[in-house]
Amino acid sequence: MRADARKNRDHLLAVAGSAVAERGADVSLRDIARRAEVGLATLLRHFPTREALLDALLRTSFDELTARAGAFEESEPPADALVTWVRECVAWTTEYRGVTVLMAAAVEDPESALHASCVTLRAAGARLLTRAQEAGAARRDLDGDDLFALIAMLAWLGDQPALAPRAPRLFDVVAGALLTGAETAPAAVREGRRD
Repeated sequence: MRADARKNRDHLLAVAGSAVAERGADVSLRDIARRAEVGLATLLRHFPTREALLDALLRTSFDELTARAGAFEESEPPADALVTWVRECVAWTTEYRGVTVLMAAAVEDPESALHASCVTLRAAGARLLTRAQEAGAARRDLDGDDLFALIAMLAWLGDQPALAPRAPRLFDVVAGALLTGAETAPAAVREGRRD
């Protein structure tokens, strides 16, 4: 890709990121083009569909969250690695309003442009969960699909104005329910607590 084309694409992604964070994942492509001060045809030349735009926008973050899971797996105790990674996923997901619905749909749809990234992200979480389960630090009756659903649920809470103030406390409740052992749960759950 030519340098000027790369610069234009990066500019469109930056504008799209702000628009999605502000107005949600269903923001119109026309609005994004207008904010980027380009024609709709220019936007569509780079990103022919909304899903292609969202895939490009979200893939970097998915890759970063996947890499973070690997880093936590190598450096943190199992319970702390799991809870810290889930907390980061929830925090990231609430930055982009409406993205949890897209992620949940994409993980089930192999034709979705977001499918591969979502499946990879879910697998990274599943590895952390399995590691915590093997250490006796997490419930054994959960799997990667359950963990992905819990992340989506917690992110949805943060996306609801009336419920958002309760989200940090409810995160702690859910994280505590994920873990086993009284000595494990408090240390992992207290991290990042704001009350």
